[in-house]
Amino acid sequence: METRDHNDPQEGPMSSSGRRATVEDNHLLIKAVQTEDVDRVQQLLEGGANVNFQEEEGGWTPLHNAVQMSREDIVELLLRYDADPVLRKKNGATPFIVAAIAGNVKLLELFLSKGADVNECDFYGFTAFMEAAVYGNVEALKFLYERGANVNLRRKTKEDQERLRKGGATALMDAAKEGHVEVLKILLDEMGADVNACDNMGRNALIHALLSSHNWDVEAITHLLLDHGADVNVRGERGKTPLILAVEKKHFGLVKRLLEQEHIEINDTDSDGKTALLLAVELKLKDIADLLCERGASTDCGDLVMIARRNYDRSLVKLLLSYGAKEHFHPPAEDWKPQSSHWGAALKDLHRMYRPMIGKLKFFIDEKYKIADTSEGGIYLGLYEKQEVAVKTFCEGSPRARQEVCCLQSSRENSHLVTFYGSESHRGHLFVCVTLCEQTLEAYLEVHRGEDVENAEDEFARNVLSSLFKAVQELHLSCAYTHQDLQPQNILIDSKNAVHLADFDKSIKWTGDPQEVKRDLEDLGRLVLYVVKKGSISFEELKAQSNEEVVRLSPDEETKDLIHRLFHPGEHVRDCLGDLLGHPFFWTWESRYRTLRNVGNESDIKTRKHKSEILKLLQPGPSEHSINADVMKKMNEFYKKSGNFYQNTVGDLLKFIRNLGEHIDEEKHKKMKLKIGDPSRYFQKTFPDLVIYVYTKLQNTEYRKHFPQTHSSNKPQCDGAGGTSRLASPGC
Repeated sequence: METRDHNDPQEGPMSSSGRRATVEDNHLLIKAVQTEDVDRVQQLLEGGANVNFQEEEGGWTPLHNAVQMSREDIVELLLRYDADPVLRKKNGATPFIVAAIAGNVKLLELFLSKGADVNECDFYGFTAFMEAAVYGNVEALKFLYERGANVNLRRKTKEDQERLRKGGATALMDAAKEGHVEVLKILLDEMGADVNACDNMGRNALIHALLSSHNWDVEAITHLLLDHGADVNVRGERGKTPLILAVEKKHFGLVKRLLEQEHIEINDTDSDGKTALLLAVELKLKDIADLLCERGASTDCGDLVMIARRNYDRSLVKLLLSYGAKEHFHPPAEDWKPQSSHWGAALKDLHRMYRPMIGKLKFFIDEKYKIADTSEGGIYLGLYEKQEVAVKTFCEGSPRARQEVCCLQSSRENSHLVTFYGSESHRGHLFVCVTLCEQTLEAYLEVHRGEDVENAEDEFARNVLSSLFKAVQELHLSCAYTHQDLQPQNILIDSKNAVHLADFDKSIKWTGDPQEVKRDLEDLGRLVLYVVKKGSISFEELKAQSNEEVVRLSPDEETKDLIHRLFHPGEHVRDCLGDLLGHPFFWTWESRYRTLRNVGNESDIKTRKHKSEILKLLQPGPSEHSINADVMKKMNEFYKKSGNFYQNTVGDLLKFIRNLGEHIDEEKHKKMKLKIGDPSRYFQKTFPDLVIYVYTKLQNTEYRKHFPQTHSSNKPQCDGAGGTSRLASPGC
């Protein structure tokens, strides 16, 4: 026999006769409420039935059922027996929300007095006000508005649904979808509903009305919404505009009314590249096609004549030809291949589809073609004079748009900045066309994050940062701008893995204030560490760190010194980057090794001339590192007769490196080479601070002639790194 826990909340309490109510009594209670049997409800409650029992399917309680039946007397009875007035069903609906569906104002008022919130919502974002609009309950709608309901509240749904762009609808959209003309009038005329509010898919109330398959009052609702200024160029699913939806409904009156709107875009296409006229021809709607052509619709939007001929519609063929449609339409070549691999599929679709040109630009503001969001719109794929481009959208007259264009126009060809191809204006917007790249630096590093370089040469970081330094240098010197927003999302990598600096809408013309340049240099310092660390520390986290902490996090001496110099550029801030491009960070390990050998080949070092200028500059001192003992012993054999062995000084270490480099490849030193391996890597690992030490000591002297010629700048050097490098010499 099945037993139950006596504390089971689904079971009722003990009755006055001492009998515990069963689960069956709880189900009988709900059935009694549904059949509106007040006496039976009373009897079951007195018998101990659980007043807050919830059915397995849906989570309905007796109270929810009583509210649905709009039985105020049963509701009062249940509340007297301690029914919970704010208990939720499985979808999150409270009795208050159910009362709005029922349209019962007295119950709405009752539950407000019992603690309901006028703007409370279920788990899908529906409020009582929205439900009143859905069901056309005018009196409930007015009552809730008077009690403070938010008219323009947008439906907040579950996170997984939001990712699918569900939710965001308002009460106005609900009323439009359901065809409640009176509710719409009240919402618009008396309650100030926003006629152009959009849901998470970008649809306004007009789109919702036109999408409804059961809306018999769609014409009246469309007229009402248009009279209140509804946007006629908004888009629904698959990029369909109100005009395209009206054609799909085969509704001549709707098409005619929409075409009367001043700013209607008659040639707009859906995401399949179909215009209203093309759809009208496909659907054999001659009257609508005639109306569209009369109002100026382009006949160059597809093989209209052939479609009409296939449908054996001679009159439509004649009509189309009279409006200039081509007998032999030539669509874009199917074998067209985009240069971009990352955006290739979307670009092929864009190339194939018909789109009305905006000057020299063909593009489509649609999620399928979106590259990224921006603070003022978005960045989309486009074709500008048939060149693949990224199209950045702005409101016309935007100060940021002006900054972007002015800065880009001042850049040169073959630049490390994105190339500016041109801009077009349309419908109050400015479209700025620039180089199309494959991905941002941030996105690239997300893929390659597991490829951290440890005790190895990081060519990627060197190449990326070299390009970035050149880009910012060009911006400062050639364009006379400062970027002011250097971050990984604004550094782009193209199809040839070249790096470009982008996003200049926050850039400012340099006024001569060093702080404007220093802000860019500090951001560069953090970007250096971000790239070297392969994005394992987020840029936002680095921005929150102090300069000293960022330097401390550097993994090697070259990175540490470079960042330090960016943070402390000295007086010549604007010219600093030209010299830093010659910093050892940008030298290959082979170049670093070659530099040490060349310095060690100086005669004053080879002869150990202690009073010479170069040895004074290098200041011999102790080292914490040592060379392999067998190797040192072997090398000291050259001085066995003279006893003039290598000493623990920087000069002798450089001499040692020079001599080793000269003799390491000789056959007799084969075993020594096996112990050392690649000399450039051996000395980089054994004396990690030596290159920076030599660079710091000799950078402003004649001996810099030994440094790799990585740049042509002869500008004054940035300030040295001070104490960032330890003195290195052979501890042997």
